[in-house]
Amino acid sequence: MTTWHEYVQREGAILEWPYPVRYGKVNEITSDVLIVGGGVAGCQAAINAAKKGVKVTVAERGMAKRSGAGGAGVDHWHGACTNPCSKVTPEMYTRAVFDSAHGYTSIPVRYISTREGWDTLLECEQMGVRIRDVDDEFKGADFRDEETKLMFAYDYKNRHVIRVWGYNIKPCLYNEMKRLGVDIHNRIVVTSLLTEGGKQGARVVGATGVNARTGEFYVFKSKATIIATGGAGRLWLFAPELTASSSMGDLNNAGVGQAIGWNAGAEFACMEQTGPGVLSGFGYAPYSMANTSNTYHGTPIVDANGKEVPWVDINGRQLKTLQERFLPSPGQKFQLGIGIGLYYYLDEYRLNDLVRDLPERILKGEFTLPLYADLTLMPESERRAIFGMMVGNEGKTRIPIYDTFTKAGFDPDKDMLQAPVMPPEAYWISNFWSGISPPQVRGLAGGVASWLTGI
Repeated sequence: MTTWHEYVQREGAILEWPYPVRYGKVNEITSDVLIVGGGVAGCQAAINAAKKGVKVTVAERGMAKRSGAGGAGVDHWHGACTNPCSKVTPEMYTRAVFDSAHGYTSIPVRYISTREGWDTLLECEQMGVRIRDVDDEFKGADFRDEETKLMFAYDYKNRHVIRVWGYNIKPCLYNEMKRLGVDIHNRIVVTSLLTEGGKQGARVVGATGVNARTGEFYVFKSKATIIATGGAGRLWLFAPELTASSSMGDLNNAGVGQAIGWNAGAEFACMEQTGPGVLSGFGYAPYSMANTSNTYHGTPIVDANGKEVPWVDINGRQLKTLQERFLPSPGQKFQLGIGIGLYYYLDEYRLNDLVRDLPERILKGEFTLPLYADLTLMPESERRAIFGMMVGNEGKTRIPIYDTFTKAGFDPDKDMLQAPVMPPEAYWISNFWSGISPPQVRGLAGGVASWLTGI
């Protein structure tokens, strides 16, 4: 298959627009349930609605088989609190998130997702997503349960975050929608919600949209409408050619769902909350550089002279063994883990990490740049779980990172990953690949507080 870049290099010209232009055509689609957005959430909503026997339509701006923030994969599943190994209840987890967010989160949404997370993962397993170490590749590892063959991340004691082989989660969901007869419309940019009498705040009866390739106009009529689009994470990033690789946010996350909801009269909540733009751009491809955050949690970091940077618990106590990095600190309830939409964590739930004063220690000359991730200092099971199982299933890593690095000769059994060389103050977080995080760039939180629906 030839890429656009390869074609232009070979031919010296761009193809003419390959799709028919039909600005004058109007399509009317009628269904019981209309779902705006065909990412993981939208597909799952469509599947569950279709199982109830109703007619379901999905309007997706990209291609539902691979679109959305989860389109490129997922390597660990948060909030699986009802799995047979978990020591954390949904109530405990919800309270931890609410307290850490200082109230800026939805308790009902957090509780439902945590109460149903394990059941949803089992459904994904039935659709073809691998969630267990069925080949016994990691047999005997600290993070593996021998009876269920489940593998856990972050907190190896409380076991509420499950490692999964989720590179194919979107194709599996897409195929299940097709099997259930969901009416999928790809490349549709939804432009507005239709309300009774055209009045703002009235009952929603459908939506309008435009096909991004043909220009055809769509009128969707429905008894219930669900907005399942992504957030507004890319609103201030105006140079995608510079920032696309370094951001975890999908380039399409421009807040379309929020915009059409607002225009139709939806109520919003938590919109005054923002957080630092850690993943804002001006960095490197996700998971491509040395770091100890998220998928790389627990990884040893050494400086240019091979001196290892200490790990500490929430009280600043130095952790002497690698195994301690994955266990709660004395007196700590449990650890939440990275990737659940929180900017800050209370100490009761925060992960162990590198020493907090690393920038100062670099300035004093205690550690010499550049820093490196030395996976060779880890047990083989940990090393292979990070680079191979998780890097390879996490979004944006299977092809650009795992395949590219492996084909180039990178071997985690003997090689190290270099961290970017930055001003010392930029090492204030251990997610080094996010680069220098401009303080003026901030992420937007909050969203629709009440669903606009005909139910």
